[in-house]
Amino acid sequence: MPLTAAQLAASLDSTNLRLDASENHIEQLALEAAEHRFACVMIYPASVPLAARVLAGTDTRIGTVIGFPSGRFSTDAKAAEIVAAHRAGAHEVDIVMNYPALRAGHLAEVTAEVTRLTHVAHDQGQLIKVIVETCFLDDAQKAIALEICETAGADFIKTSTGFGPAGATVADIAAWAAARKTSIALKASGGIKTLADARALLDAGATRLGTSNAAALLAEFNGTGSVTAHVGSY
Repeated sequence: MPLTAAQLAASLDSTNLRLDASENHIEQLALEAAEHRFACVMIYPASVPLAARVLAGTDTRIGTVIGFPSGRFSTDAKAAEIVAAHRAGAHEVDIVMNYPALRAGHLAEVTAEVTRLTHVAHDQGQLIKVIVETCFLDDAQKAIALEICETAGADFIKTSTGFGPAGATVADIAAWAAARKTSIALKASGGIKTLADARALLDAGATRLGTSNAAALLAEFNGTGSVTAHVGSY
């Protein structure tokens, strides 16, 4: 079945994680997401209250990042961030796995953390996506990361923060889609700049795309090209 504009919009996590993002940028992102019915806005935790005020009375979801971008925070700190984000109005949390610990072979430690954080988020009704930073993992480690996320009961496994040297690839999404044993969903992020990029990742099995170019992608789909992409690394 051909992709529709509404389906594309509903797959996009419209993101602004720029280090110099202003309040005006966040307001614009939120209003744009509500207008186009994007899946959610994805912003830093300190910006969640502002987005919640702008989006009050709409059904637009708010997402934020946890342990971002390194993942090298204590589990207690990540859990506290999740709780604080919920209180501020976040419906979704994208947490960064402690992928250095995974690379070092500390699999029980990583599994315990992801499981605990998934329970914290789910206890509050939040959707959780686990960022594993695929550019720093080999194929075997990517497969282990998927198993950990499935064991923990996470809603999504996500490729990238957008701050590493590379982002989402079709090959990684396709490999996860073929290997998963549960209903865990796949989010691709990092380097999604064109409609061709988006289509390829969706065709490979992603159901969410994290991008700072959401409005531009939708404009390209609609053939208008009238919206300028947000500048950023995500």
